[in-house]
Amino acid sequence: MILPNDITNLKTDITDKIGQKIIVKGTLGRSKFFEKEATIEKTYPNLFIVKYDDEERNVTYSYKDVLTRTVEVEVYDGEGYSPLIPPPVETKRVRSL
Repeated sequence: MILPNDITNLKTDITDKIGQKIIVKGTLGRSKFFEKEATIEKTYPNLFIVKYDDEERNVTYSYKDVLTRTVEVEVYDGEGYSPLIPPPVETKRVRSL
């Protein structure tokens, strides 16, 4: 479940990274995936804009896209890329008898 605080924290994280290089990963449907290098250009209350390096075009994504993992964003930290949101930790459910 996505909480309002999650969205607020993500907005702050992305706003702090304006101008940084990122890698955007997502699906195009029917087992087609994309992975592109981009730069975070601008943020708004409900979405943010990235500029793809190879295509010289801007694309918008919502914060919900990132939180629901429809789109994955990895940020360049000077040495390599690291996920903006850490991967989910899988937990085993214990069945009660």
